[in-house]
Amino acid sequence: MTTEGVNKTAGQVMHEGAECVGEHESLRRAAEMMRDMSVGALPICGDDDRLKGIITDRDIVIKCVAEGKDLDQTTASELARGLVWVDAKANVEEALAKMEEHQIKRMPVIDNHRIVGMITEADLAKELPDSKLAEFVHRVYARG
Repeated sequence: MTTEGVNKTAGQVMHEGAECVGEHESLRRAAEMMRDMSVGALPICGDDDRLKGIITDRDIVIKCVAEGKDLDQTTASELARGLVWVDAKANVEEALAKMEEHQIKRMPVIDNHRIVGMITEADLAKELPDSKLAEFVHRVYARG
């Protein structure tokens, strides 16, 4: 890889078209969406089409299934966590810093107050030099 990736914006690195699960949707619906789209996380959007948080497949398993909660009665907003996002015009360095600080592997990208995509480890792997990617992985996974 070259160092060109670090000079790009979050909007250039992200994958477009992040689909939201509604804040009032059930966790079963969120899980079905994840399955159908082959993703491990979904942004949660409110009735106002604004980002309210993010939910992961791990959240559903640990905070619902393992706790004996009903997948059909528990809503996405009940497990919404971490409203961490990056502006589409921000540089990749800023996105990396936020992901490292919050120890997250996926982050919504916002433009004009609307979600326009997500940045994931896979997106970073395509764009960053190996040394920068290794540093990111170390910082996100090493803390615990």
